[in-house]
Amino acid sequence: MGNKSNCKSGIRRGAAGALLVYETFNHLTSWLQDARQHSSSNMLIMLIGNKSDLESRRDVKRKEGEAFAREHGLTCMETSAKTACNVEEAFINTAKEIYRKIQQGLFDVHNEANGIKIGPKQSISTSLGPSVSQGNCRDMGSNSGCC
Repeated sequence: MGNKSNCKSGIRRGAAGALLVYETFNHLTSWLQDARQHSSSNMLIMLIGNKSDLESRRDVKRKEGEAFAREHGLTCMETSAKTACNVEEAFINTAKEIYRKIQQGLFDVHNEANGIKIGPKQSISTSLGPSVSQGNCRDMGSNSGCC
């Protein structure tokens, strides 16, 4: 999301979740307002700080991202598109949080307007397995996890 107008076209009414990816805070507040304005109040918004591989050259430090997430009631984590650190995990965590909201009854799974469509019945495990990001995060230490 390089500019403010990209966010509006990226949010779909009826979405169960959205990833709000940032490198700077330049437009983050307005993107968040747009996302909330164009979605249901139950939609999960995951705040994703990108470029975690560039610790010394980052515009927004991890603690600043965590503070923004707390202030706005968001779930957050950091990723690196370059190294793939936590990229898959961001989607998995978003799916887990949406599933948790379904279990709490916050989404009516029989109403596709909530962004959830029931597929064919399958026997699936409720566990999504171990963290997939562990092998992708080299030399990042504690900077690779969730906020």
